[in-house]
Amino acid sequence: MTTLTETAEKIKNMEIRGAGRIARAAANAMKEEAMSIETADLEEFNKRMREAYTTLLNTRPTAVSLPNALKAVMRYRADSVEEARQAIIANADAFIAASENAVKRIGEIGARRIKDGDTILTHCNSSAAFHIFEAAFKQGKDISVVATETRPRQQGYITVDFLHKAGIPATLILDSAVRYYMKKVDLVIVGADAITVNGSLINKVGTSQVALAANEARVSFICAAETYKFSPMTLFGEMVEIEERDPSEVLSPELQKKWPNLKVSNPAFDITPHKYIDMIITEIGAIPPEMAYWVIKDKLGWELEEAAGGI
Repeated sequence: MTTLTETAEKIKNMEIRGAGRIARAAANAMKEEAMSIETADLEEFNKRMREAYTTLLNTRPTAVSLPNALKAVMRYRADSVEEARQAIIANADAFIAASENAVKRIGEIGARRIKDGDTILTHCNSSAAFHIFEAAFKQGKDISVVATETRPRQQGYITVDFLHKAGIPATLILDSAVRYYMKKVDLVIVGADAITVNGSLINKVGTSQVALAANEARVSFICAAETYKFSPMTLFGEMVEIEERDPSEVLSPELQKKWPNLKVSNPAFDITPHKYIDMIITEIGAIPPEMAYWVIKDKLGWELEEAAGGI
């Protein structure tokens, strides 16, 4: 059994990466924490679970799937420790199952947007986007995928590995080659780390440049996102925090010493305005970005007081 601290560290260090995988790992860690707490005092149990919630919540500030998963697991009322424990286990299992089913459903819906012979460009690594490619390929469509390296962590390598194992033809390109390659592709499909209330997309840094290039070339830009990636806190005007990662991911410690006055900025994500997004494919269907408010308010079931007040 992996401890909650170990899972938190793996999420923080990006051993566990991708918004969906982060959410499922966090839900499972909460489940295992609930199973491991040995106390008959409900107040103590609840205190320990709130501490676990906070530990996981602070690992990746931009991945909205993380607080949504944690909220789903912690949505319980109980009169005893055992009742609370079983509720958390049931909530975690339900969230994980729903998450896994969501990406499969997204694959089925998204595959309908792909035509035989299409070349699709993608950025970073998204399990939802991959399920679309895989579903289209299994339908017998002759497709190929152009994947960016996605520096500095090179998540594109994960994408091309998945594509290779699935037998889908793929081309790996430099991030800076996106505009050059845009004239060779038929559509763009990317994943999401968060969707704001106005339908804007927070995703791996570089996504907004991909969207601009697609808009210029009149290539459809599609986002694949499970509904739990929509950000409730943006209902209140709160901006999604853009994670700034360690400079060592960009520049080695040796070179940092060589250029001591050089500042290195390493934002992990950027924001793509909704006007550049043609549609968002979710497990409930293909929707325009303008429907983000409905997803947050009605599909996720976030009450305004709950969203404003934390857990």
